[in-house]
Amino acid sequence: MVQHDQMVSVRQSVRAAIPINAVLTLAALLMAYSGDKLALGLLWALLSALVNVSRAVVCRLPYRRPHEPASDAAAPSARWWRTRGVHWHLRLTSLLGLCSGLVWALVALLCDAYTSPQTLFYLTVVCGITAGSVTYGIAYARVPIMFITPALLSVAGCLLVAGGFDRQMLAVMVFVYLAALIRSAMQSEAAFKRGSLLKNEATVLADRLRQAHEASHAATRELEFRANHDPLTRLFNRDGFAEVARWRLEAAQEHEQCLLMLDLDGFKAINDMFGHGVGDRVLQDVGAWLGRELAPLGAVVGRWGGDEFVVLYDTSTAALSPEDVARLLTQRVAQASALEGGQLGLSVGLCVGRGLCVTDMLAFADEALYSAKRSGGDGFRFFDHGLQQALVVRRDVERDLGLGLDTGGIVLWYQPIFTAGGQLHSFEALLRWLHPRHGWVSPEQVVHAAAATGRARRLLAHVLTQVCEAARRLDAAGLAHLPLAVNVSPREMAHLEVDELVLETLRAHAVSPHRLQIEITEEVALNAENTHGKLARLAAAGVAISIDDFGVGYSSLASLRGEHVRQVKIDRSFISGLDGSRDNQLLVRTILQMARSLGIDAVAEGVERAEELMTLRTLECPLVQGYHLRRPAPLEEIIQQP
Repeated sequence: MVQHDQMVSVRQSVRAAIPINAVLTLAALLMAYSGDKLALGLLWALLSALVNVSRAVVCRLPYRRPHEPASDAAAPSARWWRTRGVHWHLRLTSLLGLCSGLVWALVALLCDAYTSPQTLFYLTVVCGITAGSVTYGIAYARVPIMFITPALLSVAGCLLVAGGFDRQMLAVMVFVYLAALIRSAMQSEAAFKRGSLLKNEATVLADRLRQAHEASHAATRELEFRANHDPLTRLFNRDGFAEVARWRLEAAQEHEQCLLMLDLDGFKAINDMFGHGVGDRVLQDVGAWLGRELAPLGAVVGRWGGDEFVVLYDTSTAALSPEDVARLLTQRVAQASALEGGQLGLSVGLCVGRGLCVTDMLAFADEALYSAKRSGGDGFRFFDHGLQQALVVRRDVERDLGLGLDTGGIVLWYQPIFTAGGQLHSFEALLRWLHPRHGWVSPEQVVHAAAATGRARRLLAHVLTQVCEAARRLDAAGLAHLPLAVNVSPREMAHLEVDELVLETLRAHAVSPHRLQIEITEEVALNAENTHGKLARLAAAGVAISIDDFGVGYSSLASLRGEHVRQVKIDRSFISGLDGSRDNQLLVRTILQMARSLGIDAVAEGVERAEELMTLRTLECPLVQGYHLRRPAPLEEIIQQP
């Protein structure tokens, strides 16, 4: 970089010196004319002009810069000098400086070797132009030295040859002058190099600081992006969406806003069948598709988590109504991804209103989404007064669940299961909670509240403890042979150490594992990765495993492959109206035959009419359960009326 600075400075000094050189050449030519040496002066001036033109041309030649790849400089369109570096061009400039100095050394021919009357003029011109050369050529000492040396040596030599003390002393002064100029040129070059080095170091340092500053800003922007965006879909994450939505809602409180919660139907099946890699790409496709579809609305789109997405837009500036947007999304979601996208459906929950905070809108839309999912999915539901009441109930249930567990408000009722002959076979334990404000709360609501509040393990432990106490009371009542069944939800089975908790509770209450049945859904039975080991340990200890709601899953037969399954409970949808449905009778008969061939029990649940019971007996169903036979009741009532 220092040589590059020298090259730039040398070229600037040469370009500045050439006009002065030309003026002095013209003055010397005029003096030659006055001394009757016009022809010789013209030849000398022509030679000087040729050298000056050459120097001017060389100053305009391109050269390869430091750190510039040679391959770039040697492009087919480049001239040969374009491939040369700075050092080569500096040497060429120095050589032309020597040529110019030799031309000025020939001035002696114009003044008879400095003996003519014009000698003083020529001495003044030569000494002046050499001093100017050193003054201008501070960057690269070789150029002015190559110029001044032949010119001043010519002067000193001529003076020595002319003889005489005064001329000899003048020649000595010329030598001293030459040495001083050479020393000055070298000192100037050294100072220039130091300054250039400091400048380049400062430039490099400034560049590095700028690059570090830019890198810091880029890293900060990337961290901010990662903090507020989902890495898979590049959409806003929960925090990012909530922040942007909060800002939008505060800025447009007078405008009606619509918030949509979206849940992909069928995504779990894609993940299970094709793997998480395909599932991730489907989520990426859906995220990009949502961005394209909702761009005209100016919507904010985010990934809420898993296969859930969230959208917020201003209805006052949108061409489509919230209902039209929801319908469009549910109808077109199958086009979102070419990767098994045809299997996708979409459930949508909508909250529309003005002046609401983002927290409430999210809660309301989530409640509407939950309702849409309960209705079968692949549709949409608006948050309305009915859902608002349901949300109030859910929030109160979640808030009061801990108190219900502490005070014993959450209890178990038991529904008997009978043999075809009417004998008592076993009991199913069912959650019951009489909420102080909302009355009876369904078991599904209790389980959901426990999962939402982190009390799922405590609830299951509470249920198991009550079942063990019920077993001991049944023993005291002479019903020691009757097992008790407990429902375990898919979430509990997946996320809790159910096997350890069950076996520890049984040991703590000295209850035999053979007295307990665990009822699971087909979904749990099929999720071998998370549940097989737990079910196997329970079965090995003597706990019976029962498949609840059998027949409604998408892989009913596959759920029976596990060696630990001891019972299936035929879903009530097949039992309702069984006496009048030949199709349902055929399905139930098939399930019963399959159960007999596998050596497992079959229970028909949901028997509510005598005609259904008679049909089941005709089909030789071994076990039955339902309101027609006995409603759920506290254990005391069951014992009193066996």
